[in-house]
Amino acid sequence: MPSLSTAAIVCAVRHHGEHGAIARLLTPDHGLVPGYVRGGRSRAMRPILLPGNAVKADFRARTEDQLAGLTVELAHSRAPLHAEPLPAAAIDWSCALTAAALPEEQAYPALHQALDGLLDAVEAAPAARGWAVALVRYELLLLAELGFGLDLTRCAATDKAQDLAFVSPRSAAAVSRAGAVGYESRLLPLPAFLIEGGMGDWGQILDGLRLTGFFLERSVLTDRRADVLAARERLVERLKRAVA
Repeated sequence: MPSLSTAAIVCAVRHHGEHGAIARLLTPDHGLVPGYVRGGRSRAMRPILLPGNAVKADFRARTEDQLAGLTVELAHSRAPLHAEPLPAAAIDWSCALTAAALPEEQAYPALHQALDGLLDAVEAAPAARGWAVALVRYELLLLAELGFGLDLTRCAATDKAQDLAFVSPRSAAAVSRAGAVGYESRLLPLPAFLIEGGMGDWGQILDGLRLTGFFLERSVLTDRRADVLAARERLVERLKRAVA
């Protein structure tokens, strides 16, 4: 990819050298793309290279194997959200998850659209319940896009699609109330909104985060737990305090 001009979402930034930064951006058609931003640590660039910001990105590289030079222009700032504890935690986690989980330069257009929608929901909602369901759905979609999707179509025990209420941690398949009798404590609760749509109450939302978190930790973030999952733990703790 010698050159690329595209819209993108800033997902992760790390210092490189005395003044520069390496940014990893999620693009609609090329997936997660890294680039070196000259002067990326400057006062002018720091507000632009914030996770969650929408930018116009220009990548330029001499060869396919070279890290591209990157210039960015701000298209939409979500900087004010970083001053609010819950929205900031949601942005930090969703962008960190994206940057850690996705292989580079593989297209995931559904994930780009979903992440953009999640960030819009965080920006628009007056309270966390307005975007927490979208966060659970984003995590579920990411699992599916990476080949670790949950089968929530029918019961693994009875093969029926009715009254699904749990997920097997072993098979990642749904289990009905009838099929779960005697094994409820070994299963993960399945919130109704993941089957029926709509919004969930806080108990269901926390169940949803527990469900997706289990499979993300087991299947996706196995070698990056300490740094990436810490952002999720901060978010979940803040949500629990908000609804206590």
